[in-house]
Amino acid sequence: MPPKFDPSQVVDVYIRVTEGEVGAASFLAPKIGPLGLSPKKIGKDIAKETAKDWKGLRVTVKLTVQNCQAKVCVVLSASVLAIKALKEPERDRKKVKNIKHSGNNSLDDVVEIARVMASRSMAKDLSGMIKEILGTCVSVGCTVDGKDPKDLQTEISEGDVEVPLE
Repeated sequence: MPPKFDPSQVVDVYIRVTEGEVGAASFLAPKIGPLGLSPKKIGKDIAKETAKDWKGLRVTVKLTVQNCQAKVCVVLSASVLAIKALKEPERDRKKVKNIKHSGNNSLDDVVEIARVMASRSMAKDLSGMIKEILGTCVSVGCTVDGKDPKDLQTEISEGDVEVPLE
């Protein structure tokens, strides 16, 4: 038999959810049922936390469980921040499928995203972090200051574009 669950232990559970909607309780039950939590209640907590700022986006949520209490925290990713910076109108994910994000971000937005993501980055300096975010902009499908993000990456490497030091 598996060991008995210790309620005082801290457990982190990561879940990907869309815009404040959590599927049926059967989606959460295998992950949080063994921890002694109600999937329906946790689903409502996740929906309330993500509906504020992340409408229409697919975000990762971290549940920190201790003493049968769950604390919901949204884990930011570069792609979510890049899409949010496009300021696209909200849409119903059930009606609109296969979305192409063809907007334009400014370099200042990219620098701000790089600063937010600095704690999770593997780069030594801010220019490396900016290049990482530009790579994310390539995968999202947006442009930066009207240019292809790949071209902007080479310009940063060659020193043609000034980036802040910190």
